[in-house]
This record gives sequence, structure tokens and C-alpha cells, in this order.
Amino acid sequence: MAESLERIDVKLSPAPDARMPLMKSKGGRRQGDTWVVSVFVIIHIGVFIATMLVNDCWTNSHGDCLLQTLGRFSFQPLPENPLLGPSQSKLDEMGALRWILLTEQHQTWRLFTFPFLHGGLFHLLLNLSSIVYVGVRLEREFGPIRIGIIYALSAFVGGLVASLFLRNTPAVGASGPLYGLLGTLLSELISAIATLVFVFVCNFVLGFLPYVDNFASTGGFISGFLLGSVFLLSPQLQPVAPNKGGIVEYGVKSYINLKLKKKLDRPVLRIVSLILFGLLLAGCLVVVLHGININSYCTWCPYVDCIPFTSWHCKDTEASCETMVSNAQLTMTCIGNGNFRVYPFTNISRARMNDLCNLIC
Repeated sequence: MAESLERIDVKLSPAPDARMPLMKSKGGRRQGDTWVVSVFVIIHIGVFIATMLVNDCWTNSHGDCLLQTLGRFSFQPLPENPLLGPSQSKLDEMGALRWILLTEQHQTWRLFTFPFLHGGLFHLLLNLSSIVYVGVRLEREFGPIRIGIIYALSAFVGGLVASLFLRNTPAVGASGPLYGLLGTLLSELISAIATLVFVFVCNFVLGFLPYVDNFASTGGFISGFLLGSVFLLSPQLQPVAPNKGGIVEYGVKSYINLKLKKKLDRPVLRIVSLILFGLLLAGCLVVVLHGININSYCTWCPYVDCIPFTSWHCKDTEASCETMVSNAQLTMTCIGNGNFRVYPFTNISRARMNDLCNLIC
């Protein structure tokens, strides 16, 4: 029997409840729906190529160029453009913003070309890599239409704001829409943080009343943060193209590499979080089993758990009362402060008497 095996394709179909980060985002959209960012990236690259064609350093600068072997695509000398790009005059020709051109010659069309121009190759590479990194994530999460609107409006408004501070030198604004995407990311983060803070504060304030233990909330929060870092971090995986049937195909080797990469994703953070959680768990167990009360060493700690008020108290000492029963009435007098109260009943348990005594004292 022949034992040679050239290749095996494994087809995986996700179960209904399985979480497949390769296939869907949190919003349930396919991760391949990133055409808006792709279109803008292609436009940026095309405009830069056109700009370098128009610049034609080899001809217009009489060969005084950087990387002359590129011919027409060679760059202006570094003292003229340290970003490896075209000359000022060619940026003006391609639609860069300049004070005199916008205000005196009223070339408002430059507000629409300005966001697609880059100062040079360095600017192009850094800007587009950032747009892809941020934009693809946002588009997978919120869809192409909304991200496209945010991108376009951020580019236009960025040009308007830049117009307020223009000087008489050419300015390009391809970074404007990138910062629009960063602002979108920040707004989502702030929204999540605001929700977290609101829920945290409301429940923590409630813990200042008697019986609700704020230290349990604090311990649970720290444990959840550390354990979340261990178990819930999303693996940073590259998307794999689906076949015509919509089922992801892996070779045996790539499938093993994928599982290994998922298993070892962010190992340092996971290990550190696990160690910290282990130290927290072990430390608390040791302190509890040895009967150590931290309140004995921390004078302000009791106020984290309960703040005294006129309507309630936070005493943890056992109150002592004197009781007297007469004419179907119960009279309780606090031995500590002399307060007393008469109740129109007598048939109550010893535990309930202790409750009433604590209330009086």
C-alpha cells in the first residue's frame, strides 16, 4: 500500500454557537467586507503615482534627483523634500492647499483634492499602513457605509480646519481622514469606558450602605480583569479567503500553524496575568486561613465598605440591650447609650431582638 501523502485539505464549517474570529466580526459581518478602505487606499496610491509622473524630476530638475535609477519616478533632493516626494510646484499643480491660492484665487476645489495628496513616499507608507490597520478593523465592526461616510466627512472637515491655519506654502492632508478614523476609535473606547465607569460607580456607591461589601466588588473586579486577560483575549489572526462554498480551507500544515498561533497568542500578557491572579488568590487564602483582619492595620478601610449616616450606622460591635415585657409590649433599652423603644409585640425570636437592639444602639 502506498503511504505517500501530498496534501490534505480540511474543510471546517463553524458550529452555530462557535465563535470564529476568522469569519465574522463582533457585529456579525463577514471580515471580507472592507471594500471602502481598499478603495480609498487604491485612490491614494493612484494619486501618488500620478503626482510623481507629473513631477518627473529627471526632466524638470535636470537630473538633480534622489534615486536617479527610478527615472521619471525619482524623488526631489532631500533638502527640497525630506519625505521622498515631489517638488512644491508640482504639489500645487496636483491640488495642494496654499493660502494665496485658496483665498485670493478662490480655488475652493483644492478642498477636495487636498485630502488625497501625500508629501512623499514616507508619508504615503506610514499613512496608508495606519489607515489599513485602523480602518479595516472599524469597517469589519461597523460596516463599509458608516466608515465610508466618516472617512469622507473627516477628510473634508479636516481640509476646512486646515484652511484656517494655512501659510503660503503647499500643504497636503491625507492624514486628515486617518485621524478621523482614530477619533472614531476613541469615541467607541470612550463609550465603553463611560459605560464601565457608570456601572462601576453606581454599584460601588451602593456598597457604602450597610451589608453590601465593596471589598468583594473590588476583588471580583481585579479577578475579572486578570482572568479576562488570560481567557478572553481575541487571537490576532490573519483572515483566510473562503472558497466558493463559503467554507474556509486549510492545508494540514497551515491548520496546525493556525491552531498553534491561536494557542500562543499574547503569551507574555497571559502568563503575567495568570501569575498575578495566582498571587492574589494565594495571598488572600493565606491571610484568611491565618485569621488576619486587615482592618486592624488600616484605619480607613472600614469606610470603603460602609460610610456612617444619620439614617444608618456602620458599627461592627455587638450591641447589648435590656428587655422588659409587660401588657403585651416589649420595651428594649440600650445599655450603651440609654436609648429605649417600646414595641407592641412580644413574640419575636432572639435573632430579631438582636436586630432591634443594634438598631436602637
